[in-house]
Amino acid sequence: MAVNLSVKEVPDDVAEALRVRARANHRSLQGELMAMIEAHVGGHAFRARRLFDHVRAVRLDTQTEAVEMVRADRDAR
Repeated sequence: MAVNLSVKEVPDDVAEALRVRARANHRSLQGELMAMIEAHVGGHAFRARRLFDHVRAVRLDTQTEAVEMVRADRDAR
């Protein structure tokens, strides 16, 4: 079951830094906050081997292909 959380009285400079970070990561403010929370409380741990296996499975051969895949993923959000 999901829970709604609220953060009150966030200083203006902190809120703006969060907005800038969200824009840089092509996320909403809500999405950025969720990503930060998951990263700090045990969301999905980074597994280098799993990433390597995935790259091989999709036959990623060039940097250009990597850029295209990242753009496609961002556009799908």
